[in-house]
Amino acid sequence: MRPSQIAKLIGLMFLFGIISWAASTAANFIIEYNWWKEVGQVDTWIGMLWYSIAPAAAGAVVAFCALWVAHASGLRFAGIHGKDFRVYSRLIPFGLAFVAIVFASNSIDYWTVMRFFGSRGLVAAPDAWKDQVFSRSLPFYLFDLPFYSQLLGFVFVLAILCALVFWATARGWQLAERFRYGRLKSGPDNTITLEPNTLLLPGGTRAGFVRVIGVILLLGFAVWIFLGNYELLLNSHAFMTGADYVDEKITLPLRWLLIVVTLAGLPLVWMRKYKKTAILVMSFFILQLGLPGIVHAVYVRPNEISIERPYIERHIQATSIAFGLNRNSTERPFAPPSVQAAVDPVQDATLLDNVRLWDLRAYNATIGQIQALRPYYTFPATDVDRYFPNGRIKQVLLSPREIDVTQLSAEASQSWINPRFIYTHGFGVVLSEVNKITPDGLPVLLIENAPPEIKAPGFQLTRPEIYYGDKTQDPVFVHTAREEFDYPSGDQNKYSTYQGTGGFPVGSFLLKVAAAISEGEPNIIFTGYLTGESRMMIHRKVQDRLEHLTGFLQWDQDPYLVITDDGRLVWIVDGYTTSLSHPYSATLPVAGLNEGANYIRNAVKATVDAYTGKISLYVFDPSDPIIQAYEHLFPKLFRPASEMPADLRRHARYPEVLFRAQAEAYRIFHMRDPQVFYNKEDIWEIAHNLFGQSGQPEPVQPTYVVATLPGEKQPEFLLILPFTPRAKDNLIGWMAARCDGEHLGDLVFFQLPKQQLMYGPMQIESRIDQDQNISKDLTLWNQQGSRVLRGNIIALPVTGGFLYVESIYIQASEARMPQLKKVVLAMGDRLIYRDTFEEALADLTGMPAPARPAQTAVASGSAPAPPVSAKNAPTMEERLHTLHDQAEQLTRELEKLEKEAGKK
Repeated sequence: MRPSQIAKLIGLMFLFGIISWAASTAANFIIEYNWWKEVGQVDTWIGMLWYSIAPAAAGAVVAFCALWVAHASGLRFAGIHGKDFRVYSRLIPFGLAFVAIVFASNSIDYWTVMRFFGSRGLVAAPDAWKDQVFSRSLPFYLFDLPFYSQLLGFVFVLAILCALVFWATARGWQLAERFRYGRLKSGPDNTITLEPNTLLLPGGTRAGFVRVIGVILLLGFAVWIFLGNYELLLNSHAFMTGADYVDEKITLPLRWLLIVVTLAGLPLVWMRKYKKTAILVMSFFILQLGLPGIVHAVYVRPNEISIERPYIERHIQATSIAFGLNRNSTERPFAPPSVQAAVDPVQDATLLDNVRLWDLRAYNATIGQIQALRPYYTFPATDVDRYFPNGRIKQVLLSPREIDVTQLSAEASQSWINPRFIYTHGFGVVLSEVNKITPDGLPVLLIENAPPEIKAPGFQLTRPEIYYGDKTQDPVFVHTAREEFDYPSGDQNKYSTYQGTGGFPVGSFLLKVAAAISEGEPNIIFTGYLTGESRMMIHRKVQDRLEHLTGFLQWDQDPYLVITDDGRLVWIVDGYTTSLSHPYSATLPVAGLNEGANYIRNAVKATVDAYTGKISLYVFDPSDPIIQAYEHLFPKLFRPASEMPADLRRHARYPEVLFRAQAEAYRIFHMRDPQVFYNKEDIWEIAHNLFGQSGQPEPVQPTYVVATLPGEKQPEFLLILPFTPRAKDNLIGWMAARCDGEHLGDLVFFQLPKQQLMYGPMQIESRIDQDQNISKDLTLWNQQGSRVLRGNIIALPVTGGFLYVESIYIQASEARMPQLKKVVLAMGDRLIYRDTFEEALADLTGMPAPARPAQTAVASGSAPAPPVSAKNAPTMEERLHTLHDQAEQLTRELEKLEKEAGKK
């Protein structure tokens, strides 16, 4: 090919690349606009675009101007006139603009800028926390300090970049001119040689531009030291976080001295006395690095606990505040009676009727076997919740039935139509009580099958379809010429057409083209199934949907599904604001954050309609400064918690992620005495138990229970977790988070008396392992093609102490369908091992055991059904309430007889 043809080909390829990029960008923009229009947040989207573009654009303009000045100064220093080199003069602005854009884009974090401007106008409460060194409130460390640090970094690096441009321009043109006139040294073969001195710019330090750059760099160094003073409050020490004695009394004054010395060096730089300035500043810089270590070794370390006491107190207080341990929280003693521990069947009636016998992992595996209906149905997760049938609180397990298109048959998955037009949604849920078991050891289902069969009062499903869930694929097209698969019915399938408002219209040719380019799928343009009423659904996975809407929040990875009063399915997801910038606070692990956090709030709860995809964000912690800043930025995005519908508000709960982080904090920071804390004398651990066949110890998972807290009268939905002393297994304390009504968000910490021994979960596990009857059964069941699974042990607070419950399952080696085989109850020194919970409880309390229902026949290939007689049998709670009523009646009659006897 001739050079001209090659040039044309390169030009065409470049033009094609530009057109492809422009088309892709435009298509993505159109799809994004329609998605934000679907969720009703176009104003929020425009605001986010502004904050993502404006800071980088402003930074690029500033950088371009500074680089242009540096370049012009370099030309003047080299004695070059740009008009003499027209091609160079035309190209250099594009090169400088490219460098400025790349530099600004990579050096400016627009989220930091966004939070800074969002925090303007926020007023801290009079009693808000302030650090004890600078008396700065928390918003300064969350918003102002990161912004100023980023701004300083931008200016500092830009100054260095300008110096490089000045040097490259000046020295480059000097060398070019010398080469042009043949004044470079030549080697023996007349080759040009470059020596180290060749790169030096003679007289460069005397240039006025270099003097300005030197002043800027020195001033930036002083500002860096000044901002670093505040970062002393984030220092990590062996026993605490924050500024300790040496930091406050030695390092901080030395840093102020270094700032003064640095500012005093500005005139020296202006007078071009660079060496003296460098020696002066470096001397004091080395001093402030070395002297604190000497003071610590000589003076502080021999008397560390007494000297550091006030700083440890700051650390304990700040960490407690940062993790919310002091907000709506109380500490109470938990002192069971010293006599033989026992269960009160009347006082603990509601708890006993809501004991969760099914471990979530075992339950999910079993449901996946008996309720999947088709290979492509899946149950991604099972959640614990509470409902109020007949006005009484009832704890249940709920699992949504979703579609996994990767499990379609090979023939069906090869079709482009099937996963996008037909298999678009899951269908229905499986619901069961936590404590009901069939004679076959399977859960008793209150809602099952498809279409849903509801076997309990108080529930209805008017919209069982799940278009937005935990296991979904993008995109899908609904309300098309093809009906969508709804659910299987025998050897037939039922189909339907979407009737909701989810997704956005995609019937026009422009939107079809945009969707085809955005998804890289030309079939979207050519398919005949899309009509004028068709809609396109994207971001259907709940977490992805919320992250796309509010990427500045940390979203819980475990959304849970709720059945509303009118029969809709709605997801509830907890959102968190987190930071690593709270002074004096310890950084602790937080699920979902690789670096952990030293500040966390459950500021937002989101709801996502499973049928329409409608998103609502409710602020549950309006005092959090981070969420206040975002509310200020995006006023149409958030709503107050009071606007959450009552049927959803009843299902709001305390999130496990926050609870675990607080448990991790409390196990250490319950020690409030600085000396005890310094020596780690009373550090706790989260209790451990055994799970699965391997029997490896693992931390007890936070457990949702229905119970009555000590000192309270009404049963409520709680999240609890037990603690043990370090390197020991006996129980030392436990914490509970309240979830119902006005008490949502309250924490209660119970501390056990250290002189009274109470068995912990691992001690109960050891007693189970040592029991001859249990050991014999476990050995037998682990043979002949089956294996034993041990559920998580659950520690339940009852009137007489702690009741431990562990379920034992048996599972065939070929199929993952655990069946509950035995139940172990332990309290005090008693260990009960029975076939059912009712039998074990009767043995424990001395109550008569209920008659075991007859075994019912199970048709081949179908899920075992609960026995008919179980419907008429009174529940444990009903029997206990009956006994309670009878006891009250006898008490009234006794009081009446005593009054009559007194009159006589």
